[in-house]
Amino acid sequence: MTQKMVKDQGDDLVDPIEQHPSYGETETIVGVWGHPLHAMSVAFPIALTFCTFGADALYWFSGEVFWARAAVWAAGTAFLFGLGAAATGAAELLLVPGIRIRAPAWTHAVIAVLLLSLLGTNWGFRLNGYETAVLPYGILLSGFNVLVVMATGWHGGKLVFDYRLGTSKGS
Repeated sequence: MTQKMVKDQGDDLVDPIEQHPSYGETETIVGVWGHPLHAMSVAFPIALTFCTFGADALYWFSGEVFWARAAVWAAGTAFLFGLGAAATGAAELLLVPGIRIRAPAWTHAVIAVLLLSLLGTNWGFRLNGYETAVLPYGILLSGFNVLVVMATGWHGGKLVFDYRLGTSKGS
């Protein structure tokens, strides 16, 4: 086939998602003065996930009980703040048609639900003896949580920066 024939065949391809009438409706409706609550609420669970891993590492290196206690508090707070972030994210996903129709938004949601369950597991694992929970399984779970929060954040960032989902379209 010539280059012209291949180009002509490619012109007939149409993305049915882009043709959907609500494809462009991506502005947040779960926000304060146009600022999306989900984007604002994810900062704490992300930071606290890293703090849990850091406290675990410091406990491992120093043996100070303070760090094991700090890790259980960080893990619990990450999970509880994560519930709030999940609520605002689920509301955005389900209420905004232009977000709901896109597959990458669902990928982000699935990974975020996995992360939330891992955060709850990490916290629950530590409640019956935070000192003994850190080594070896607590620190391994915290390290895995860091990897999953990075994957979740990357997918969420792609939605905002590449697809402009949940942002205001105004100038």
